[in-house]
Amino acid sequence: MAFILRRPFAITAALKQAPKASQSVSISIRAFHQTPLKANPNFFTPKKAPSPSTSRNVFRSTFRRSYQSQAQYNPVAQGNITQRLIYGAAIFGGTLVGINLIFNRETRDDGGMPPYERAYLNDTFMHTGLGIGIIGIAARALHTSGWSIRLMSANPWLVMGIGLVGSIGTMYGCMATPPENYVAKYGLWAAFNLTQAALLSPLFFMQPAILARAGLYTVGMMGSIAFVGATAKQEKYLYLGGPLLAGVAIVALSGLAPLVIPATAARTLMWSENIWLYGGLAVFGGFTLYDVQKVLHHARMAERGMIKKDAVNESISLELDFINIFIRMVQILGMSQRRK
Repeated sequence: MAFILRRPFAITAALKQAPKASQSVSISIRAFHQTPLKANPNFFTPKKAPSPSTSRNVFRSTFRRSYQSQAQYNPVAQGNITQRLIYGAAIFGGTLVGINLIFNRETRDDGGMPPYERAYLNDTFMHTGLGIGIIGIAARALHTSGWSIRLMSANPWLVMGIGLVGSIGTMYGCMATPPENYVAKYGLWAAFNLTQAALLSPLFFMQPAILARAGLYTVGMMGSIAFVGATAKQEKYLYLGGPLLAGVAIVALSGLAPLVIPATAARTLMWSENIWLYGGLAVFGGFTLYDVQKVLHHARMAERGMIKKDAVNESISLELDFINIFIRMVQILGMSQRRK
């Protein structure tokens, strides 16, 4: 759940360009990876608190300047649908071939995937796709209704606390509900997806091209890794569970670094940002590989009657992998866009 800990502070980078009415606020909460702000002669001069309407205009103008202006020319985005499909297929195919050559040298030796495992894996992927679709549609609807601005205007600690309680509560509630209780099971699953949508809705302040590219890269990365996990030897990558838990703990701590490390320690904060972004990509890519093999392992156990078949619980892990990879892709693409 490291992405929940980071989300309340992901929008501070855009406050650098806010109007003068919010300069004192932006100075105190600016992100650590920004360049130092220029000295403000009126920094110690008391100012009248802005009205709610003024604050709303500040946020709107800030994100309009930061993410919706000065769009760079992208030949792929300007091409027709055929060129975009070819570009996406090339990304997916290249990633698939590369990862398959590196990680999948030993394939299954039991004659291929049995029908029961294949059906269970397909059912899990279907629920994962439905969950991600619910999150995307709900996040867009919340953003257009003004929820994103209200969320960013709230206390970050309050957002983080409520987000943690809502996400973890609905997730564990769904996992603890037996699959026979369809109403409660799918109700808690829908509540989990809506909670993620509420926390991720501010991402729609980014340029649509960035979100589309991040989604394409995430699908290509996860699809390739999932193919490797599905075709590798049985239980080959299940040993990764322990190391991945240690890795996600390090990534989570690096996401919390700006809360405890002073802004003057720029080099330390820069390293923590790199660990959060690129280390998180590696960790959650590994979790995708581990989770796919865990689904197949659970399918074999369910076939023997050792556990109950529950594709909803399996899909939650893959949804979290997708969300974490997607957020980091958005951040990396947004940073590279601002450097141009």
